[in-house]
Amino acid sequence: MRPSPRLFSGGSEPLDTKHGKFLGGWGNLGSQTQKGITTYSISANRQAPLAGTLHAAVFNTWRRFKAQALYVIPPFAIAYATMNWAMEKNEYYNSKEARIHDAEAAAEATPGGPVRG
Repeated sequence: MRPSPRLFSGGSEPLDTKHGKFLGGWGNLGSQTQKGITTYSISANRQAPLAGTLHAAVFNTWRRFKAQALYVIPPFAIAYATMNWAMEKNEYYNSKEARIHDAEAAAEATPGGPVRG
């Protein structure tokens, strides 16, 4: 005699592998229990996925900034001071007073005085 489809369908009845019922209820497919697989779970209303995130972000960011500050700030400060000095010197060299000063320095450097042509 062939078993009816109800016996194959599963549900809340216990498994009956002798008569061909291999499916259990929802989540229990009637197979042998797995060995070596550990499953952990936590209730959805017990989870707090963002608990402490803001606090950790602020203090972790400060800790990382403090650890790297001495490697980053001095080179940037030196580069800024050098660039500022170079820009001021360039502005002076391209000004009228620098050209006058340069002409006076060239006149003093010539052995016979200013060059007349």
